[in-house]
Amino acid sequence: MSFKTIQRNQDVIYNHEDLEFLYKFENYPVFMGCMNQPAKDDILVDMQWEISKNSGIIQLNPLIPLDVLYSESHGSGNIGNMWINHHKQFAKFIQKHNPRSVLEIGGLHGILSREYKKEKPIDWTILEPDPSPAENVDATFIKGFFDDKFSFDGEIDTIVHSHVFEHIYDHNEFLINIYNYLDEGQKLIFSLPNMEEMLKRKYTNCLNFEHTVFITEPYIEYLLSKHGFNQIDKQYFQDDHSIFYAYEKDSNVNIIDLPNGLYEHNKNLYLEYVDYHNQLIKDLNSKIINTNETEHIFLFGAHVFAQNLIECGLNTDRIDYLLDNDINKQGKRLYGTNMMVESPRCIEGIENPIIILKAGVYNDEIKKDILENINPKAIFWE
Repeated sequence: MSFKTIQRNQDVIYNHEDLEFLYKFENYPVFMGCMNQPAKDDILVDMQWEISKNSGIIQLNPLIPLDVLYSESHGSGNIGNMWINHHKQFAKFIQKHNPRSVLEIGGLHGILSREYKKEKPIDWTILEPDPSPAENVDATFIKGFFDDKFSFDGEIDTIVHSHVFEHIYDHNEFLINIYNYLDEGQKLIFSLPNMEEMLKRKYTNCLNFEHTVFITEPYIEYLLSKHGFNQIDKQYFQDDHSIFYAYEKDSNVNIIDLPNGLYEHNKNLYLEYVDYHNQLIKDLNSKIINTNETEHIFLFGAHVFAQNLIECGLNTDRIDYLLDNDINKQGKRLYGTNMMVESPRCIEGIENPIIILKAGVYNDEIKKDILENINPKAIFWE
């Protein structure tokens, strides 16, 4: 497939042309999921990060066209107890603000609507380019994107989105469209990753071809106030997973300025992340070389977790398989690699299997499941 990347030469906060090169990953896979297609058909593109000298925002440039980036679903957000708990807690957060009718942007599986309706049935419409309703979801699905051309005949008093904002290419345009859609006093409620904590903790799923902006709390609160939204509620889900926000449209809201020092802070944080992973790969490769050839080594996470380690230079010659709990990935190949995916059940009965586990906030859940339900003798390199 041939395509042109999208140049983003202005910072997404102030629209200034003041971007400074920060770091580049060469020949990085554009898709985070698993495929059956030949590896020669995978698309690899340089992933280049830049930083605004004025606002301090870190952002990807150039961008991948959306039809290439999201050519297929990679199944994120619907596997594991962590995500179910997120949806339950976010549903409770939304319930506090008593919406009468909801438009959810980018609902995909509809799990959030299902969890909400268990406690309080209301009209719930999901606007999603590639709907894939989960079991027992009775929301109304509309196939499409939210932009200035979107219209809907039904009554809506609250717009909701969950882990969508970090995927948006033009946040100003997105918020302008939401502002124009809502009436004064109507609400915008959303959840997004806690990127500040994720990058501090060196999580590999923080920034990538889909999460193209380091959109932390100062930027969120500046942008929302700039575009006429007043914050009425805020809540953290875990200390390193998500932040829930509730806003109402308020044409008289005061703009919240960005604090000083974001350029230095964010630049140092990102370069520390790069240095950490360079050292991590050296350490892991050393361990692999010094491991007896009769021992079995596995890598967990058929997603950006594994792709990032491999792109940073992880030696995969001794790794038997990639492990992943998603049955839709098992038996397939992780995009951009030659590694095949198997169920964690494949390590049952293996004496002291070694598992490389760098799955961020999901590490504890994955580790607990393997030790308690599959193989109590598993050894983890974290």
